[in-house]
Amino acid sequence: MILPQSARLHRMLGYIGWPLALLFLWDIIVTLAYVYLPHPWLNLPALPMSLLGSALVLFLGFRNNNAYNRWWEARTLWGAMVNASRSYGREVFHLIDKHPESDSLRHELVRRQIAYVHALRCHLRRQPNREEIRPFLSEVELEELSGASNVPNALLNGSASLLAEAGHKGWVDSVRSVQIESRLVDMSNAQGGMERIKNTPLPRGYGYYPTLFVHIFCILLPIGLVDGLAIYTPLASTIVGFMLLAMDRVGADLQDPFENRAHDVPLTSLCRTIQIDLEYLVGTGSAAAPIRPVEDVLW
Repeated sequence: MILPQSARLHRMLGYIGWPLALLFLWDIIVTLAYVYLPHPWLNLPALPMSLLGSALVLFLGFRNNNAYNRWWEARTLWGAMVNASRSYGREVFHLIDKHPESDSLRHELVRRQIAYVHALRCHLRRQPNREEIRPFLSEVELEELSGASNVPNALLNGSASLLAEAGHKGWVDSVRSVQIESRLVDMSNAQGGMERIKNTPLPRGYGYYPTLFVHIFCILLPIGLVDGLAIYTPLASTIVGFMLLAMDRVGADLQDPFENRAHDVPLTSLCRTIQIDLEYLVGTGSAAAPIRPVEDVLW
């Protein structure tokens, strides 16, 4: 996630550098052709260009609104995951009866929750998770997860099994067990929402046609402006093209919030926050520090 204070013009120029450079070169070619080789085909009426521009902006705005809604829903679901993880850790640590035999179980459940959020992050980003969750699980547990197609879900199922074992041993009554289980349900529901966003992209037309129309419009724009602006055409056309290309690129990135790119939801930072909070809860302290921005991007 790009931090708000770093949203500067030079960053955006670098973000869409090559398309903008090609557009500026095309503007110069059209302007030189108009000045030295005037032809009727270089004179497009202004009205169709304004109508095309208005339609294009509406189309881009509609796509970008839907893309931002997906990004915001993803961030909301991860906010719910942070809250559910904190509540789950607090309930596991305090609602399960405290005595020497249950201490290891409570610590294990908290460790598994830390492993769960890191595994979920890797699952959504399509990254390997074994090394990320290794510090929080035993080798036996890692082997049990090696064949799972959905490691986060397998970790939740294993935690539910441990809670059921605690109930059989009389360490937690049915009322408290239901309370803790409700947190697992909350996390499962949030994970399902994240997987829906990840596995159900916006329809192909939402991503393909806005980009196609932006490029076509940028090609036609200097031809439509050159008759009125002459040598100032490259300046005006490049500024308009910059705005359209920036809107198109930002919308294209926001529609996939789990791709491990600069505009994505900062999953690594959120998982580290959960890890620090849970390790503090159980009194082990956290050797991990909060994630810091890298070149004004929070991952």
